[in-house]
Amino acid sequence: MEFMENELNWDALYAHQAPRIYNYYRFRLGSDCDVEELTARTFEHAWRSRSRYRRDLAGFSTWLFSIAQNIGTDHLRARREHLPIDAALEVRADGTPDQDAERRSDLARLALLCGALPERERELVALKYGAVINNRLIAKLTGLSESNVGTILHRVVQTLRERW
Repeated sequence: MEFMENELNWDALYAHQAPRIYNYYRFRLGSDCDVEELTARTFEHAWRSRSRYRRDLAGFSTWLFSIAQNIGTDHLRARREHLPIDAALEVRADGTPDQDAERRSDLARLALLCGALPERERELVALKYGAVINNRLIAKLTGLSESNVGTILHRVVQTLRERW
């Protein structure tokens, strides 16, 4: 539940949204150091701006991911460097060393393939698979239609499968 007595329940919101914001940045940017910093910055900005949040205009997730998108874009502009989605290499897997090596190899290959995608497609992949956001919310965040988001993601997945 996002609201408690007409106020945002920040503990519950953070517990629910922080992993999604973190994964969004991992898919979009890569480096764990940057991901943790940007996740923290997102929640700090949301906290400072909480008086401007209007639930009648957008759900909290939409508002928070808009903040995350802006912070991520500013971060990339400041660095003037676009990284492939290599953060997935750092995800720990339970299993044997052989399974871990195979997973790292697969993730490295996926990161290379995703890194070759245009920025808009990388953004959609980060929102869909990193942040685990549905197409309707992605459409609101990107200004695309929900149908267009689904079509683009379908084509991206097909392209990635073909190149695999």
